Amino acid sequence: MAISAYDAAPEAATGESEACAPSLSCLLIDRDEAERLAVMLKAIADPTRLQLLRLIERAPAGEACVCDLTECLGLRQPTISHHLKVMTEAGLLNRDRRGTWVWYSVDPAGLHRVREILKPARPIPTPTPTPVPAA
Repeated sequence: MAISAYDAAPEAATGESEACAPSLSCLLIDRDEAERLAVMLKAIADPTRLQLLRLIERAPAGEACVCDLTECLGLRQPTISHHLKVMTEAGLLNRDRRGTWVWYSVDPAGLHRVREILKPARPIPTPTPTPVPAA
């Protein structure tokens, strides 16, 4: 019988086991929220969608028409509309039909949720640059 490094652990010898510090289960994201966030992250995990989101976010009036977006990206209207639909259904964009055209704007609540999940829980220490000696 082979012996692994885990077999020789101190708690195995003493019969005691130490519990980890506070339970991580209290820090868990609610499953429904995690699923909604995953849909949002999947929706922007595409180069074209990231470009579209940024274009709409930076548009002078805070909104853009499909016709303007097709010009910017050099893609056909059905392709752009598909990507916009995915992002709208994920809660990242608002949609407003005006006549035959549809205008899109960033949904602030959806964008806030994505930014919050990507924000570190604790400040990440910034490395101190190493000075380069003068030659």
